[in-house]
Amino acid sequence: MQTPFIHNLDPIFFSIGPLHIRWYGLMYILGFTASYFLVRRQISRWNCLNLAENFENLNLVLILSVILGGRLGYVLFYNPAYYLSHPLEILATWTGGMSFHGACITLLLSGWLFCRKHQIDFWQAADIYVATIPIGLGLGRIGNFINGELFGRATDVPWGMIFPDGGPTLRHPSQLYEALLEGLLLFLLLWSQKHKPWQDSRLWPHGSILALFLIGYGIMRIIVENFREPDPQIGFLFDVITMGQTLSLFMVASGLLFWIVRMKIAGGKERNCR
Repeated sequence: MQTPFIHNLDPIFFSIGPLHIRWYGLMYILGFTASYFLVRRQISRWNCLNLAENFENLNLVLILSVILGGRLGYVLFYNPAYYLSHPLEILATWTGGMSFHGACITLLLSGWLFCRKHQIDFWQAADIYVATIPIGLGLGRIGNFINGELFGRATDVPWGMIFPDGGPTLRHPSQLYEALLEGLLLFLLLWSQKHKPWQDSRLWPHGSILALFLIGYGIMRIIVENFREPDPQIGFLFDVITMGQTLSLFMVASGLLFWIVRMKIAGGKERNCR
């Protein structure tokens, strides 16, 4: 009989006295850093002067949006009753609880407001940024795996693992599935297509990479949710679908809507950055 894999990873990267640096936080930093350099490279390549002038400020706004939106998304989508009774804990992000869907909504809204204020083409900026987002997503899921959280459903596959908070049952390492799909695979898809709005705007109007991201992430998240243990305070909605799948369906629908609207409005009439 095969010896089961037992999760015993330390979530703390290193400590300095009472200060603990966690792998999960480190993954966020690495994701933001990778996005910073790849976005700057694209801005330079496509000669986006107005975006270049506001790059640092926009980056700060988007980073704050990820943290704020991710936290508020978790509070509203996954555990509103608890935080309504414990409002001070909404700020306790170190206890865990972040929602990518919440972060995505806040990113789009804050990015649109910033671009409107500074006269930046939102659709061009969005295409540039979203092509790099899967890097942070993949690293974040690795951080979830190291933390032993958001583990999968019970399984008998040979690579099933026993997680500290999952009881003695073998479970899917669904965090790694997400890292591969939402991280690596989605990045390869978006990065390989990122040039098309700049070179073939009739078939790929600006906003197409954003739409492709929303559709791709939504589909991959829906697939992985079939292996991931639903949040215990919610379980299955209507006994068949998880909250993550529900929110991802809205992402797919939004991506399709964006693409259709951009094809009709922008068509071949767009101008690239100069």
